Amino acid sequence: MWTIGLFSCALMSFLNQFFSYRTEPLIVTQITVQVASLPIGHFMARVLPRRSFPVPAFLGGGEWSLNPGPFNTKEHVLISIFANAGYAFGNGNAYAVGIVDIIRAYYYRSISFLAAWLLIITTQVLGYGWAGLMRKYVVEPAHMWWPTTLVQVSLFRALHEKEEFPKGSRQISRSKFFLVALICSFAWYVVPGYLFPVLTSVSWVCWVFSKSVTAQQLGSGMHGLGLGAFTLDWTAVSSFLFSPLISPFFATANIAIGYAVFIYIIIPTAYWGTDLYHAKTFPIFSSHLFMSNGSFYDITKIVDSRFQLDKVAYGKLGVVNLSTFFALSYGLSFATIAATISHVAIFYGKEIYQRFQASKQEEPDIHTRLMRKYDDIPAWWFYSLTVLALTVSLILCTVLNDQVQLPWWGLIFACGMAFIFTLPISIITATTAQTPGLNVITEYAMGLIMPGYPIANVCFKVYGYMSMSQAVSFLSDFKLGHYMKIPPRSMFIIQFAGTIVAGTVNLSVAWWLLGSIPNICNDKVLAADSPWTCPGDRVFFDASVIWGLVGPRRIFGAAGNYGAVNWFFLIGAAGPVVVYIFHRIFPSQKWILMINLPVLIGATANMPPATSVNYNAWLIIGTFFNFFVFRYRKKWWQRYNYILSAALDAGVAFMAVLLYFTLTMENRSVTWWGTAGEHCPLATCPTAKGVDLSLDPTESRVCPVF
Repeated sequence: MWTIGLFSCALMSFLNQFFSYRTEPLIVTQITVQVASLPIGHFMARVLPRRSFPVPAFLGGGEWSLNPGPFNTKEHVLISIFANAGYAFGNGNAYAVGIVDIIRAYYYRSISFLAAWLLIITTQVLGYGWAGLMRKYVVEPAHMWWPTTLVQVSLFRALHEKEEFPKGSRQISRSKFFLVALICSFAWYVVPGYLFPVLTSVSWVCWVFSKSVTAQQLGSGMHGLGLGAFTLDWTAVSSFLFSPLISPFFATANIAIGYAVFIYIIIPTAYWGTDLYHAKTFPIFSSHLFMSNGSFYDITKIVDSRFQLDKVAYGKLGVVNLSTFFALSYGLSFATIAATISHVAIFYGKEIYQRFQASKQEEPDIHTRLMRKYDDIPAWWFYSLTVLALTVSLILCTVLNDQVQLPWWGLIFACGMAFIFTLPISIITATTAQTPGLNVITEYAMGLIMPGYPIANVCFKVYGYMSMSQAVSFLSDFKLGHYMKIPPRSMFIIQFAGTIVAGTVNLSVAWWLLGSIPNICNDKVLAADSPWTCPGDRVFFDASVIWGLVGPRRIFGAAGNYGAVNWFFLIGAAGPVVVYIFHRIFPSQKWILMINLPVLIGATANMPPATSVNYNAWLIIGTFFNFFVFRYRKKWWQRYNYILSAALDAGVAFMAVLLYFTLTMENRSVTWWGTAGEHCPLATCPTAKGVDLSLDPTESRVCPVF
């Protein structure tokens, strides 16, 4: 377990960090390791020497061996949890690496490796304390079922359990089904991944209307509303959202409604109907920052030598402008976090209180009773690790404050916010597989308190958001261990070790790429077909400018253009109250309880960097499998649905890695119409008359002058 787990954790950390800089990021999940580690484990159990060696009495006595026995399910589960740290427990890579990326690639400043490493490790570890406190509320209850863990449970059963079928049955075993689906996924990805990349976003509307800006804005799946756009590339389906096959249909339906209302009603109305916030002066779908005339905002001109806002330069250049899409997406983020609080308070508040009052007297379910055979994790393990991480973080914020800008009180405030939100967000995740984030609300809070300090703002966001996110991820893994009957203490040790290894590898890979690839992340300078555009870091950087450097008062306050967006907080808080009132008025209408407003309002939380083609494909596939297949082929769904999800992820991951190391690194490429992008060059054009694009070297080549 230690050998395979350590290697897989390091490898996944490397791959996920490496591919995070791609335009369509590839995320290698722990499911890939679940598949690959099985034959390796059996091979090691077969060839390692079984000779036993005595242990000295002063070390406890007994004996040890390089080969403790057959490779078993519990070893396999622990390897998967170890590897999950390389997946940053569901985040792909350590979120704090984004701070290093924007400092070096966007602000063109420097940060020491030591300060960066301490920042990454402490933000990844702080969530342990919150997780320890919340386990009895979101792990032990049977109805906190954590849908995402069921994929792994199904796969473990398929890989380890022997299946028997009646004579003459045409069914195939889950392991064979997985192997067939894996081979198909592996073989197909060479087409969209190398030979025919246009299949990543098939925007046929752009092909039909090659000279119409409006048609391309409507039809582009990457830069527009994605009307009619689809994909034949699994990475486009699951790169920003998890696999659609594992989302419960009621959650998928909520996301579909929220997405359709926002993309196909609100955005077109705001852009073409009311020209909200001078929408036509900017592209319809963009996360960039603009000047009032529609050209890109040169952020480097408003940053002084102390890495703070140059107020004189900012006054000359004018206020920062956002695309209407970007501004409204922030409004939905405000509404989502407010709806999360009120939704959990209204629908789960009584249950949480009752569990708090009677948690020790409540009759445990079968899983909890079986888990009590193991020694539980002592509470002081969680608290000691949290105190240690908090102490190191305070040292970072005082001794190395010139590099992180965050004051000590900001750290305490961020941790307090994370602790308050961990329980409600854990409940949402445990029941819907959707995890509302704290990134926007943390940015907003720190921007109000300490404007003009971009790195302080993102550090506050990372400490507030990631300690909560890590706690939720740890709890998810604890639920997996709960289902699979893994000793809790073993899980704690593996999670901690994996976190340290993964964070170190993430930073090392980022440090290497930032220093070796010219103009990495600069999509205004890179060639059109360059894969190193860093979509996630672009959004991270723009957020640091909006909330940190410029500050929310200058954008969302009286001095800015977007003050009305703050009303979304009230709308979000009131939404669940309305749903509850309708539920009480019409108690027989069970579908009302299926309206989950934190999920519905936050449906487009991943946009940007996710695009409309990502959502289109995700919703279609999720609806097909979790509604139609579930309803009309339920036995097939129960047997193979989660296995198919795992196989698709694993096949794409294996082929993508193979393509990179055999072709991309050797600079072997194919050039033809099918490799020339989406073919929607006009989709990024503004449509207002008189917009001067001369300051935009990329768009001015393709946008007509209106």
